Amino acid sequence: MPDRIAITVNGQAREVAPGATVAALLSAIGLDVRKVAVERNEEIVPRSTYAEVALAPGDRLEIVHFIGGG
Repeated sequence: MPDRIAITVNGQAREVAPGATVAALLSAIGLDVRKVAVERNEEIVPRSTYAEVALAPGDRLEIVHFIGGG
C-alpha cells in the first residue's frame, strides 16, 4: 500500500494518506464540515457521509466554503 495517494482539491494537487476520508481532508485543511459543500468526481458528497467516504487515487474534489455575512 502506498504511503500517500494523489488527489486534486480545487484544481491543486494534494497528497493524503491511504484510507483518508472527506472529513479527514476537511479537518487537515482546517475547514468546518458544517460550512462546506464537497463535490467528488463531479458528484455532490452528502454531508452525512463525509466521515465514511474514503478518498481514492486520482479523485478530483471541489470544496465550496460558505461565508456568512450581509
